[in-house]
Formats: sequence, C-alpha cells, structure tokens
Amino acid sequence: MKTAFIFPGQGAQAVGMGKDFYDNFDAARKLFDEADDALGYSIKRMCFEGSEDDLKLTANTQPAILVVSVIVSELLKAEGITANIAGGHSLGEYSALVAAGSIKFSDAVVLVHKRGQFMQEAVPVGEGAMAAIIGLDDDTIIKICAEVDEVQAVNFNCPGQTVIAGKTAGVEAAVDKLKAAGAKKAVILPVSAPFHSTLMAPAAQKLAAELDKVEVTDAAFPIASNFTGELETSAADIKRNLVAQADNPVKWIACVEAMKTFGAETFIECGPGKTLCGFNRRIDKTIRSLNVEDITSLNKTLAALKA
Repeated sequence: MKTAFIFPGQGAQAVGMGKDFYDNFDAARKLFDEADDALGYSIKRMCFEGSEDDLKLTANTQPAILVVSVIVSELLKAEGITANIAGGHSLGEYSALVAAGSIKFSDAVVLVHKRGQFMQEAVPVGEGAMAAIIGLDDDTIIKICAEVDEVQAVNFNCPGQTVIAGKTAGVEAAVDKLKAAGAKKAVILPVSAPFHSTLMAPAAQKLAAELDKVEVTDAAFPIASNFTGELETSAADIKRNLVAQADNPVKWIACVEAMKTFGAETFIECGPGKTLCGFNRRIDKTIRSLNVEDITSLNKTLAALKA
C-alpha cells in the first residue's frame, strides 16, 4: 500500500502549534532550534506564544508552518511510516521537498521566509486581494475572471472551491459577477497579498535568485508539482517549477489525481489543520485521509495505520 504525505499551506497556522512536539520529542527540539539559528530570530517563540498578528505575517507564517510540517514527517518516519510520494499546497510544496531530501531543512526555512517577504513586497497591503468562490464550475470562473482586469483563478483546490486573486477593486468586481453567475458563496479572504497571481511576478524573479544560492537535488520520491499538476523528481524541474509556482495557479486537484494515479491509497496531512483532508473528500471520497498536527492526532493516525 502506497502512502502520500501532503503538506498544508498558508492559513493553517495557529498559536501553540508544535509545542507538544517540542516538549516531548528530541527531534522536534532539534528542528525548532535549527530553524531559529537559520532565521536569526525565534520562530518557536512565535509559534508557541504568539502574537497571532505576528504569526499571520506572511514572512513568519511560511517558515512556522514548514517547521511544524517537517517535524511531523520526521516523527512519522521514526515510527516506520514513510512516504512513497508527496505533495504540498503552495508553501507546502517546500515541506514536501524537504521530506524528499531535495532541499535541506535549514535552506528551506530561510527560502520560505524570503518568499513571504518577496510576495508581500510585490503588492502593497490593501492593493491586492483573494476570494474563495464556492459552488461554481472552474470554466465559468476562468471566463468571468478574464473579463476583469488583473484578476485570475489561482487555486484549484477541489470541485466547488476555487480561489481568485488580483487587484482589490478587480476581485470585488469579479465577486459580484460570480455571485450573479450562480456562485453559492464568494468570500474575500483575510490575506495580505494576491498570491499565485501574475502580480507576483516580481516575487518570482527574486525567488529565482535565492534558489540559485541553495543546493537543490533530485527528490528521493516523486513530488506533485503545483505548477504542472504532474509528478517530478529532477532537481532542474523542481527548481524551475518552484519559481513558476509563485506567480501561477496552484493545480491542487491535479496534484491529488497524480498521486492517486501513482498508486497512493493513504494520504497523511502533515502539519497544522485538516484543510487538505477536507479537499480530498471533495476530490475523491474513496481516498483514505489521515492527519497529524499534534500528539493526539499522531497517536490516532499511528493506531489507524497499525490496525
């Protein structure tokens, strides 16, 4: 039976995440300390003690979620649970690449911190927005976004849930049009930038320069690429697709389908929240989805796997 590790993206963060791992596992303490050294500030203090506003800042959120996600994958490995394939949503793709040995943990922590900075710098706060569109088909969403300046569909999360992004006024206009076209719900998201839209092109350029400074190696097992929706192991493809991922849509449905086609039967969401488990249920009800975000869910998942 093949197992996929899947890793969450931004929005899954919560103050307190990772603390019970830190308190109970040497491996977790080592990784938090390594992250603090790499970043030059205490990401563990931010995770454990807040404030929520600081943790919500993109440049902090991204390394915080990555650290907790990688800790989960390491704790599973220590229990003999290994991935045959992996994928991650947006930021989560970096966690997947660490798990596959393609990018060193300390390099990835710094990369996603800078990625967060670059994304925020690309569009000043208030000038960009994102909205979740519920209950409307992708073709209609794409068509309506094309009618509005600088707005596009950017996250194809699961059937019936697609996220759009762009300039704030454009997203608001698109939301009105999409509601009129039959969307059950269209909600402006509490984010600080229009991630994965073409407005992120300056961030992608800066990210390319940073990726050139770190060693990226072939992955030990296939990784589902957000940019292509296909599986990759080659270092050159991984690097190229990480740059493209910053200002192109996340094809998460295609990622899950690719992992299923590979033969993955059990998907374990590694990191805070259960968002990706929820997407799985909408993509294919037959997928066995488990999650690990704290010691309680770790024990529950280990028991389920050993049953």
